[in-house]
Amino acid sequence: MRAIWHLLAVLALATLFACSRGQSQRPTSIPPGAIECKVVKVFDGDTFACTTASQQEVKVRMLGIDTPESSANRKAHRDAERQGVSVDEIIRLGKMSAEFTKNTLKPGMRVFLEQDVQPVDKYGRMLAYVWLENGRMLNEIIIEEGYAQVLTIPPNVKYQELLLEAQRRARDSKKGLWGL
Repeated sequence: MRAIWHLLAVLALATLFACSRGQSQRPTSIPPGAIECKVVKVFDGDTFACTTASQQEVKVRMLGIDTPESSANRKAHRDAERQGVSVDEIIRLGKMSAEFTKNTLKPGMRVFLEQDVQPVDKYGRMLAYVWLENGRMLNEIIIEEGYAQVLTIPPNVKYQELLLEAQRRARDSKKGLWGL
């Protein structure tokens, strides 16, 4: 009887360990139910347009990330003040971020969109995690390369921990925004 309890305890610990590791591990494939879309145009570091299989063009705002502004506007001024840098520096970084996204998302390229709790934002843009054909999430890559900061707005927090880990790696490596 004692051996059975011991075995059950070991199995329970192994299960808990596996479950806790599963939440922080990087996903390696496109999630089931993701919406296939072909890239039309990149607007900036975190927004682009694509066409779905039903030929509907949608504007997509990537979830969980915030890239610097690439033009002088109110948000650029707020970000500059908050980060203690000039508006020109924010715009320079915003243009770098937009260029990175443009170099990654070429027109005609297939991507896969995974939504979280809220399907659209107040501007009517589809909110999504963007998966590349190689199974990597673009949102994570942009953060990991230092071109964005994590911005999770509840209830859209599915990959918050994964994105925070990517931000820690970028910050530790002084990549992009973190190299200022």
